[in-house]
Amino acid sequence: MLGNHGRSITRRVFTPLARLLAKAGITPNQVTVTGTLLSVGIAVSTLPFGYVWQGALALALVLFADSVDGTLARMTNGGTRFGAFLDSTLDRIADGAVFASLTAWAVFSFPEGLPRTLAIGFGLAAIIGAGTVPYARARAESIGVEAKLGIAERTDRLLIAILSAVFTDFGWGAWWLVIGLGWVAFASFITVIQRIVFTAKTVKEETQA
Repeated sequence: MLGNHGRSITRRVFTPLARLLAKAGITPNQVTVTGTLLSVGIAVSTLPFGYVWQGALALALVLFADSVDGTLARMTNGGTRFGAFLDSTLDRIADGAVFASLTAWAVFSFPEGLPRTLAIGFGLAAIIGAGTVPYARARAESIGVEAKLGIAERTDRLLIAILSAVFTDFGWGAWWLVIGLGWVAFASFITVIQRIVFTAKTVKEETQA
């Protein structure tokens, strides 16, 4: 959803930066690793300690620049199989760090009560979803099915979780984080089901063809 439109926008915005990086001899893999280290470092050093809007702003900037490595790859070597593998793998680390840090914030900062309990539960489910959604696609691709579909891409899930945390940090109520993480958990579950159903249907059609 947001990811499809966002990639086209960021590709145009960061093409000049990618050209500069290419001239400097910076590789796409170096950009990927740097982006992941920044995402993890920002998440674990700000969100659990209550510096939510500050961390969210920094994470949003890193997330917005996420397509620089892809743009750079297209300019240089056209992208490699290892580069795609590295990018996908490190994305899982970054996603897990963000959702785990938001969950830790709820654990350490929220008062006892239903919102805290639900935020922790949904946060844990979001962490699981961050790994399961791309795994479903990867396993589908391993049997020749391109299962890219789903109600929410990575960008959607991260932005909604981060925005809901900011609303809570602004004093609008803990329920904002509950709703945000709850949506991420629900969307992840539905996306996995969609990919399973699509893969099963595709394999069945290919078998019958």
